[in-house]
Amino acid sequence: MKSLTRFFPRLQLYTIKAIVLFLLVQTVARIVFWLRFNNPLDPVSDSDLWRAFYLGLKYDLQVSLGLAIPILVIGWIGPLHPVYSDRGRRFWYAYCGIVVLGLLAILATDFGHYAYLEQRLNATALRFVENLQISATMVWETYPVITASLIMLMLVYISLRLFKFATGYIEPIPGQYARWYQRTAVVMVTLFVVLFGLYGKVSWYPLRWSDAFFSTHAFTGQLATNPILYFFNTLKNKEETFNLSAAHAAYPLMVDYLGIDQPDLEKLNYVRNHGFETDPANSAPNVVVVILESFASYKSGLGGNPLDPTPHLDQLAEQGYFFPNFYVTQTGTARSIWTFITGIPDIELNKTSSRNPLIVEQHTIMNAFNDYSTLYFLGGSASWANIRGLLSANIPDLEIFEEGSYSSPRVDVWGISDLSLFREAHQILRNVDGPFFAIIQTSGNHRPYTIPEDNAGFETLKPDDLELEVTDYGFNSLEEFNSFRFMDHSIGHFMKLAAEEPYYDNTLFVFFGDHGIHAPTGRHTRKSEEQLRLSGLRVPLVMYGKGIIDQPRAFDKVASQVDVLPTIAALTQTNYVNSTLGRNLLDERLDQNRYAFTIEHGGGRVIGLLSDQHYFMMNFDGTNASLHVLDSDTPRVNVATQYPEMTQILAEYTAAMRDTIQYMRENNKPDAIQRTAQRKPNEQSINKAADYD
Repeated sequence: MKSLTRFFPRLQLYTIKAIVLFLLVQTVARIVFWLRFNNPLDPVSDSDLWRAFYLGLKYDLQVSLGLAIPILVIGWIGPLHPVYSDRGRRFWYAYCGIVVLGLLAILATDFGHYAYLEQRLNATALRFVENLQISATMVWETYPVITASLIMLMLVYISLRLFKFATGYIEPIPGQYARWYQRTAVVMVTLFVVLFGLYGKVSWYPLRWSDAFFSTHAFTGQLATNPILYFFNTLKNKEETFNLSAAHAAYPLMVDYLGIDQPDLEKLNYVRNHGFETDPANSAPNVVVVILESFASYKSGLGGNPLDPTPHLDQLAEQGYFFPNFYVTQTGTARSIWTFITGIPDIELNKTSSRNPLIVEQHTIMNAFNDYSTLYFLGGSASWANIRGLLSANIPDLEIFEEGSYSSPRVDVWGISDLSLFREAHQILRNVDGPFFAIIQTSGNHRPYTIPEDNAGFETLKPDDLELEVTDYGFNSLEEFNSFRFMDHSIGHFMKLAAEEPYYDNTLFVFFGDHGIHAPTGRHTRKSEEQLRLSGLRVPLVMYGKGIIDQPRAFDKVASQVDVLPTIAALTQTNYVNSTLGRNLLDERLDQNRYAFTIEHGGGRVIGLLSDQHYFMMNFDGTNASLHVLDSDTPRVNVATQYPEMTQILAEYTAAMRDTIQYMRENNKPDAIQRTAQRKPNEQSINKAADYD
């Protein structure tokens, strides 16, 4: 071993031993964390436990590499070299001692934070600094500060003694790698190894915090997480919180809007229990939700596009339920998936809610489908925008199929083609034993607009094949038009395959776009689509089920993305607990107030509310309010003064939803919702809430 280490550059060998020291401190702390906080009554499975420690080791390595970078960056300077200079050796011993002390201090704080709140150290802990005297007193009275400090100093001393012993065997080798090309090679190899370690895994996406939340067992995510990385990941989310007083003030209005039959003003109960009388002899229906990439309504035949780009989906709409006034709450695929799964619009200020580890645990109606196999299909990787963490942490036993799961070849940056994705999904669904709930998320309708050679007979149209210009009807190019057509062609192919299998007759198929596109909409749409930027929010919603929907129908009512899961549960007669903004679109009792909440994140947050005739908008803080008429030839004109009563109504609902959404996203954890669903109402609170109506 000694002879082998002679080939290592002295600076790099010293750095490796420093990394091992930092890694050892964090690994021991993780083991102690597990021994201290695991619940024997709710144990983590062996496989999950090993994976949590494996991921934790990789997170710890990222931190250790980051802490060791200064050694590599300035340690080559002669007086600061840790091997060739006595002064440098003393300097880096002191540095490593400070690092170990800092690590131990952070880990001790993390232990205390978890013991106090059952949360790993995160940016919300900064609120304790605002009341430093109170917080310090609490710590002093709660924890053995002096004893812990002495133990910490003793551990630092032991660590440094071990480190000094380990590095004492690094013999100076004058003139090692003296030639310029040798030094260049050493630098390049070192840079590659460090960057690879920081990246964290062999994948299109780097190791992210969401990888820790791979299990529905909450403790596994807590165990795998590194508190230092977790803190900085949550730092950008710390200002996104709720105003409890505002949520209470909004509650009476939301009771009426959501149809809450057991209101509780004090505890802000949003839970609604929905049950159905079903025949036990009937088989539970399957559900297939297809989320279509960038499927803007104005680009489709369902939106009146004369280019006939979506004949297959148009036919399904004619034979099922079609909601032409369906809106997603915002653009962005990650935000759309979050909203669909949780029933809560993504109002996150920084990036997306799916990237916020503080709110990863959410109750979802998908879990009402008991004894169902749950499957998620995506042509690329599920690591984008940390969607994997959102799905895996909240849907038990979810099977995720992504790149690497399929035999079909990758065609471009988005993975396998949409056609291949549908084929692969079909092959798996046809062999599922028992009912299933599947989500198929397409991604091919993106630049570079790839049409694969294996395309099941799809014919690419050329300019001479069209009587109309595609750019006049919402498409920026012929390539985009053909890509959009290919997505619809893939839907038709999938439905043809499904029709040949037994599962087809007892399956509800649901199709909607993850979002539209903010772009010129074409000659066939009303002016408000483009001028009020509804083009990125309006998408088709189609529900088709040969054995489930008897009478085809188009619903003109305003529908929102948050309504999809409650409507699916109602159509399949599935008992469910609803705790967020979504409402059953088939419940006529709620038709008096049908609105769609919207939010525009670019250039500051603008929120709004769509009714069947108007669009109310205001800044997130309530300023710059305006009202617009959807069918107007001048939709940009603010008509708030002409319709003061309507403006007031929509303003109140918009503000109430904003304040409610902020509260819901932090108070929608599955365990809490389940307890609320089983709790009897507080009669005094019901009466108190009624007094506010």
